[in-house]
Amino acid sequence: MKKNVIVFGLIAGVIVSVLMVLSMAGCYNNPDMEHSMLIGYASMVLAFSFIFVGIINYRDKYNDGLITFGKAFKIGALISLVASTIYVIVWLVDYYVFMPDFMDKYVAQVLREAKASGASAAELSKKAKELAVNQEMYKNPVMVVLFTYMEILPVGILISLAAALILKRKPVNDFKTHAV
Repeated sequence: MKKNVIVFGLIAGVIVSVLMVLSMAGCYNNPDMEHSMLIGYASMVLAFSFIFVGIINYRDKYNDGLITFGKAFKIGALISLVASTIYVIVWLVDYYVFMPDFMDKYVAQVLREAKASGASAAELSKKAKELAVNQEMYKNPVMVVLFTYMEILPVGILISLAAALILKRKPVNDFKTHAV
């Protein structure tokens, strides 16, 4: 199981990380890029499709075509954790090395969007205060790690649940009761 989790976790992690870096580079250079959040979550779903592949691979190659919900969920959750850890590490490098002013640009963009959508001065002020709190928390590397895990790991857990429900397969009971 360990090899299966590592292989499919690495594949998913590389896919989601490469797509995140490309997406962030596009957003960083063009802050008005629309649908960036949708692109980000779509890339997570694409990468986490390897949870299904990993569970099927384990079930069919190593477990005689059988797998319980619990075992399938465990495999999926571990694949999610490996992929999410790679994503977090890549984001840390990307953020601290290539985009140290990311939060400044993010806050400015969110406030521009709020203003463009017709937010009142009071709403803009409230939003600016909320963003300032988040920006301050983002100065702590531990918070950066936690925020980044909270961005990706729940998606992986949800996909793991769905995969476990869909792919579970119990042995067929061949015993039939006979009347004596």
